[in-house]
Order: sequence, then structure tokens, then C-alpha cells
Amino acid sequence: MRKKIMTDLQDKILNAILSHVPFDGWSDTAFGSAVSDIGIDMTSARGAYPRGVLGVAIAFHKRGDQRMLKRIKEEAFDSLRIRDRIATAIKFRIEAIENKEVARRSATFFSLPTNGPVAARLIWETCDVIWVAIGDSSDDINWYTKRSILSAVYSSTVLYWFGDDSLNHSETWGFLDRRIENVMQFEKFKAHLNNSPLLSRLMQSSNWMFRYVKAPKGFGSSDLPGRWAD
Repeated sequence: MRKKIMTDLQDKILNAILSHVPFDGWSDTAFGSAVSDIGIDMTSARGAYPRGVLGVAIAFHKRGDQRMLKRIKEEAFDSLRIRDRIATAIKFRIEAIENKEVARRSATFFSLPTNGPVAARLIWETCDVIWVAIGDSSDDINWYTKRSILSAVYSSTVLYWFGDDSLNHSETWGFLDRRIENVMQFEKFKAHLNNSPLLSRLMQSSNWMFRYVKAPKGFGSSDLPGRWAD
């Protein structure tokens, strides 16, 4: 019951701040205005968000992840190719953003040096949610490369979307398709290297090392980026 009360309070603050962020950014001013709007004291607000406005900005991002995930679960993804699942998931994630100006302000806020590590982790978590949702079960170096590449694709697509005024954001989806095609070409190149008798021998030492790199056990439960197999 207590947890539900706290969750409801967090949602109220998040909903209230969204009308202030386009004008005041993710700032203490916006946070204070939201608290005033819903008629609570600052002590209660700080109890809901100990990190202040940073915590609310994080909650805004994670709300988008959850909305994306809900749409993914409602879709018949099994009938789609992997590249189409990825493109659709990224589209769902962008469409989950409630207000483009709030998202622009978020990009500015998270680009601050003090917020950079948080931003990197949020993007990584978004891409992890996508890969898990579309059925990825990798537990080796591919766990890292898939999320790293998708982070670049997702981030660049969001930045393109910020400046896209085309009907139904058709230019953004075209941009996304081209980025995914670039990735597919890279994957074909990797396959060519692995299938080449000469080149595969040259890569034996690095491939031997990468065999011992494993995905983290329970992502998010540790500050370590991964683990070495015994």
C-alpha cells in the first residue's frame, strides 16, 4: 500500500512537471512549480524523488520504455524479421514520447557533463529492453555489440526526429531504415571475415579472448559492465 502511494505521488509530480519543462527545462524551478501545482510540500516531493529533478527526468525516460514495451507485447512480432522488429520497436519508443519539446529539453539536460553517465545508462537500458523484448538470448560478446550498435542507431534516430517536420515523421522512419541497413551490411562483413580461411586465422587470438566475455547476470543488479567466465 505504501509503495502504491509513493508510486502515485511520483506519477503526479511527473505529470505536473511536463507542462513546465518546455519553458523552464529540467530545472529546480520546474520541479518547484510541479510540486506547487499538485499542492504538496517539498519534503514529500523530495521523499518521492530524492535526486530531485534528475529523478523525475529519469522517470520520464523510463515511462517511455514501459509504453514501448507494452506496444511490443501487443504486436505479432514473431512474424517479423529481426531488422523489422528492431525498426518497429524504435518507432514505438519514439512515438511513446509525449511531447517533442520535453524530449529536446531532456536531451539538453542529459548532455550536461554531470548527467552524462546517467544518460548513457538510460540509453543502454532502453536498447536492452528492446533486445530482450524481441527475443535476444545472447550471453557472450554479442550481448555487448548488439546493445552498443543499437544505442548508436536509436540515439541518431531520435536526434534526426527532433528536426523532422515531415508528414507522420516519414523522413525519420526512412533515416532509421537506412541506419539499420548500414548495420546489416556490417554484419555481412563480419560473417565474411569469419568464413574466410585466411582472415579468420588472423582473428583467432581476439576471438579466443572474446569467448570468455559474458553478459552480466541480471542486468542492472550490479555496477559492473559484465563478467568473465570461469
